[in-house]
Amino acid sequence: MKIRYPVFKSLLALSLGTFGVCMSEFSMMAVLPEVAESLSVSIPEAGHFISAYALGVCVGAPLTVMTARSRPLRAILLALMVLFIAGNALTALATHPLMMTAARFIAGLPHGAYFGVAAIVADKLVEKAFSVLAVSIVIAGATFANLGGVPCSTLLAHLLSWRMAYALVAGTGVIVIVCVLIFVPKLPGLRPTGFLEQFRFLGRAQPWIIFLAITLGNGGMFCWYSYVSPFLTDVSGLNPGKMTLVMAFAGAGMVLGNTLSGKLSVRFSPAAIAAGMQGVLAASLLALFLTGESLTAALFFLFLCTACLFGVSAPQQMLLLQNARGGEMLGSAMAQVGFNIGNALGAFFGGLSINAGFGYAGTACLGAAGAAAGFLLLLIYARREKR
Repeated sequence: MKIRYPVFKSLLALSLGTFGVCMSEFSMMAVLPEVAESLSVSIPEAGHFISAYALGVCVGAPLTVMTARSRPLRAILLALMVLFIAGNALTALATHPLMMTAARFIAGLPHGAYFGVAAIVADKLVEKAFSVLAVSIVIAGATFANLGGVPCSTLLAHLLSWRMAYALVAGTGVIVIVCVLIFVPKLPGLRPTGFLEQFRFLGRAQPWIIFLAITLGNGGMFCWYSYVSPFLTDVSGLNPGKMTLVMAFAGAGMVLGNTLSGKLSVRFSPAAIAAGMQGVLAASLLALFLTGESLTAALFFLFLCTACLFGVSAPQQMLLLQNARGGEMLGSAMAQVGFNIGNALGAFFGGLSINAGFGYAGTACLGAAGAAAGFLLLLIYARREKR
């Protein structure tokens, strides 16, 4: 790996930011039953808090492009972290469903923009051949959030309160600000290209194919994963007290998937890696529907799903960045917008499936269909690029 040590430290500082951002996002899924009980709402209704966060991501990314596209990149990262701290502190203090919805929306605002700006910084710090690897290091923070951060939040929720978990998330943002100030070099803003020029790349088909593939694929995953805790306890028979260990196990899958994706990027194109892992994800969700009553099978396919979820992240992030000439910040952030529109739609349709009487198992079947659609779109993109 030809990434110099000072650059590696910068990438780790950026990775700590994705750790905090994804700890905020995924902790809600792990503590959803506790939050629902605390705020006196049903679990499907509490799923709307996940959707509110995702909608915040979708609003925050283009808003950042409009207000800060030519500002110094490090300054943008710091401003986004301040907003992150505010949103998660409000989450910890929320006492009413509407207050929680607003807090999750605010917490989601910096998510997509942070990933987008961090990916651009990572790309600028390394040689072109190592761009996907550099982005995978940044995204690694998200996988370690699920390996260690989310289980820690789950444990805090069980031992003390889910509010303490989100106080911890907000505190993480303070550490990120310090690390970015120390380790991330000052870089100039992106070349001013005019407001409309930022959106010109959207006139081509390729970015939209990738964006739809991300949205549908992630939507399929989160149709099931938004309700992973009640699925494992009610369908697979998991002891609720072991949920912390299971979330760590899922996080290990994410670490493995992201690491494998980075290593494969040296030999294969981002499109090939993304399509392959998306196909495995669709098959794993279908297998969960068919075999989810077996705890062993459910845990095995949970591991595969989470590995593929983060195995596709860095390749898809780079595909959008490569197809966004003149609008790199928006293109890079669009990956997270797609991920989180998928999150919102997945949680929403998963809740509808549960309320319609298909139970938690039905979310895996519906999710498999969405993931399969994302896989087909990535195949279409790969064939177009090959021609």
